[in-house]
Amino acid sequence: MATEKTKKPTLVAVPDVHTPAPGREAEACPKCFGSGLEVVPGKGARACECRRKDAQSELLRRAKLPKRYEQCHINNYWPQNPSQDRAAGLAAEFSMKYPSVEAGLLFVGTVGVGKTHLAVSILKGLTERGFPCLFYEFGTLLKEIQDSYNPDTRASELSVLSPVLETEVLVLDELGATKPTNWVRDTMAHVINSRYNDKKVTIFTTNFADIRPSEKEETLADRIGERLRSRLYEMCTTVMMTGTDYRQVLGRRPKP
Repeated sequence: MATEKTKKPTLVAVPDVHTPAPGREAEACPKCFGSGLEVVPGKGARACECRRKDAQSELLRRAKLPKRYEQCHINNYWPQNPSQDRAAGLAAEFSMKYPSVEAGLLFVGTVGVGKTHLAVSILKGLTERGFPCLFYEFGTLLKEIQDSYNPDTRASELSVLSPVLETEVLVLDELGATKPTNWVRDTMAHVINSRYNDKKVTIFTTNFADIRPSEKEETLADRIGERLRSRLYEMCTTVMMTGTDYRQVLGRRPKP
């Protein structure tokens, strides 16, 4: 029989509260007073808004969204023609209807028409609703995988690819932009086929269309292969976008 000296201390669960910065007192939420639960008259207790915001912020952090796109939202995308207006409408509809959607989206168009802006807007809208998402520019993903082969790094190919394959919604930007070597094609095939087989929703952007603009230019199938292009027809709704590069328009504006 255990004595008082040999008894183990009882572990008591404590609320998950934020630790204040050194020299500063924690500011309690006026709704829940730091408990994480707010009492709604006549309805009982529910998770406080402060905790929901914390959860949303954490989802957005895990989405690995580049700083360049932090301000992108569907509300500040300004369509310049019917194709962009349709694309914005589809992006907004997707954000509201998910997970009741049949497929992802493939935004196709020349540089500067807002493909990434809309893809990021969807990602942000879904994280605000509590869905885990992940953003990757395809070239960056390839670079991280290559870096994992370096014995001096702690990363492994599995640690890089696992979030890409497993996240609920993936935004893969600039598909086909990297020179299609055998290794690049194999990596694309692994990512796309894995998400295809697992029925994971994926949103792609690409500068390469299905119709060859000229004899010297390539199609999307030229860049990623006919087999993967066929998979994308089933995985995604293709959204064609045309227009002027907005960066050129910004560059022509007079300096203040």
